[in-house]
Amino acid sequence: MNTSEEQAVISETDRLYFRGLCKADIDGPYLHWFNDQEVCRFNSHGVFPSTRQRLEEYIDMLQSSGSHLVWAVFLKEDHRHIGNISLQSIDRYNRCAEFAIIMGDRSCWGHGYAEEAARLLCSHGFNKVGLHRIHCGTSENNAGMIALATKLGMKQEGVRRQALFENGSFVDAVEFGLLKGELDPER
Repeated sequence: MNTSEEQAVISETDRLYFRGLCKADIDGPYLHWFNDQEVCRFNSHGVFPSTRQRLEEYIDMLQSSGSHLVWAVFLKEDHRHIGNISLQSIDRYNRCAEFAIIMGDRSCWGHGYAEEAARLLCSHGFNKVGLHRIHCGTSENNAGMIALATKLGMKQEGVRRQALFENGSFVDAVEFGLLKGELDPER
């Protein structure tokens, strides 16, 4: 992927626009997010704090894998990079993928940006990528992600008992799934 492709707007909503995540994003707020304990408290990457080198390696992996779709999320009003959203481990045979999101700019929490971005990405996954199913999993303590999954129409499909280690103890992971016909992109 060259620089002009990385900078191209992929899609947009009324308040947001999206483009592929690229190494230039590390120079903005991206690295800071992964060193903010509040932002990363439910992060599954397992490394805290993070480094520039680790993020560069992550972006290299994304760009070479062919099974990850990661978009940087920007506010239209001021072109601020506020988060990233992704479909990971895309399985083209079974037509499914895992949904993930990080809203790194805490000043943007509670304004509906995560839902707006997630709706667009799920719609893209179903209608452009050809997915039949999108799923996610999170800590039982991650109220924000659980609320987002519910707003998207995801169904709770199960619980992996004591699957995550948080703050010195094991907690359950809650699993959600969404089928193509279940998403209402206009909500």
